[in-house]
Amino acid sequence: MSDESNRIKDYIFDYIEKSQLIPKLISEKKFDQIIENVTNNCYDEIISMAEKDQAVGVLATGLLHYLLTNALISSQRKIDYQGIELDIVIPDIKTLEKDQKKSLLICIPKSSDINIVNEKIALLEKIQHEKENIWLVLSKNIPVAKKSFILSKENNSFSKIIFEIAQFSNVGGTNKFKILRI
Repeated sequence: MSDESNRIKDYIFDYIEKSQLIPKLISEKKFDQIIENVTNNCYDEIISMAEKDQAVGVLATGLLHYLLTNALISSQRKIDYQGIELDIVIPDIKTLEKDQKKSLLICIPKSSDINIVNEKIALLEKIQHEKENIWLVLSKNIPVAKKSFILSKENNSFSKIIFEIAQFSNVGGTNKFKILRI
């Protein structure tokens, strides 16, 4: 998968780099429009590069990393913690250890198999006891007892994730910059 993963990341970042619109949207903090733009223009090509759930997972991870950086929201990505791979931790592992109410885990399972997703949730609940602070990014709507964002061309709730993360950070007091007042 790593070759496909790199092809997908390269494709996304090449698209972003060549875009005239995305830098303007970043300066205006219109992160939802950036997600919609990238999804509308890259989704079909990206899912042709790998199995759909894998491709959507790479797209979600790449976009989130890029947008969290541009939104000045502290995060750590691809962390191995107590033998569990964490996709994204906001703001960081130290906060997760110190105050779980102020720490958010974003899980991007590269599967839409409900059993695999539920196994991943069960693992995450062992280290994040604030169960509402585990969010999922999925390639399609499946019944899970967690806040979920769907990354797809239609019904794309993923476009709101940066604002929801910023809201979480501002309420939790972890976003020192308070850039996104919502």
